[in-house]
Amino acid sequence: MRLLVAGKSGQVASALARRAAENAIEALCLGRPELDLTRPETIGAALKACKPDIVVNAAAYTAVDKAESEEEEAFALNADGIEALGRECASRGIPTLHLSTDYVFSGDKETPYVESDPTGPTGAYGRSKLAGEIRLRAANPRHVILRTAWVFNRTGGNFPRTMLRLAADRDTINVVSDQIGNPTDAEEIAHAIFAVASTIATSKEDCWGTWHFAGPLAVSWADFARMVMRASASHGGPSAEIRDISTAQYPTSARRPANSRLESGAFARQFGYRHTDLAQAIDRAMPDWLASG
Repeated sequence: MRLLVAGKSGQVASALARRAAENAIEALCLGRPELDLTRPETIGAALKACKPDIVVNAAAYTAVDKAESEEEEAFALNADGIEALGRECASRGIPTLHLSTDYVFSGDKETPYVESDPTGPTGAYGRSKLAGEIRLRAANPRHVILRTAWVFNRTGGNFPRTMLRLAADRDTINVVSDQIGNPTDAEEIAHAIFAVASTIATSKEDCWGTWHFAGPLAVSWADFARMVMRASASHGGPSAEIRDISTAQYPTSARRPANSRLESGAFARQFGYRHTDLAQAIDRAMPDWLASG
């Protein structure tokens, strides 16, 4: 099976490239300028050259705070670009698998979000991602939208690596404790994507639509940081005390959802894959984080 991945250097694209061979899958990851979702002519050229069985979109404008002042740029990639990708794929009969986010929800619900819950983004980033979902559904009926949250990976910039960098210089780190979500390992997202691709390739069952895939444990950012500190200490790395603060004490341009929890049970039942234990995922990535400084 051949996947064309839109995106090359991001956390999920990197994980897909690393894990593809283990799953007997060829994954060609292309970024700008070869594949630029804001330039539709590059999409058609890439599809013609690669001839993929499935296209995975792992490219996105993800600067949540910056999007408040660059909403047009966010929509150009997260909405216009996704619509163009969906149209090009549909014209060739190619399924499109697109990664979306918990930010399409308001965060006001008291329980984990399921796929059928009403959306209601509160910021420009979330609005652009929701628009991308809506436009992809209209552009290509053969689509799978995979919503995830709080993504981390062994490479690239992410929350655990930021915590480790701060711990190297500080005894105490202030971390928000009133936002709750499901930290999700990009390595696990890669395997989830492979599970979807395998189902599309081998099953006659209709699996099109929107699904949630996120880590199995719901924690606050502060508790996530504590898990990272414990794992780092066990590997001989830096550690610091985590002090809880409120969202109000850490103001940002964009409002973060207080509840980012995503219920992933439907995905596990449909595709037969569930995220591994969060502590194990952190421990698995820790040697790479510590080695990279």
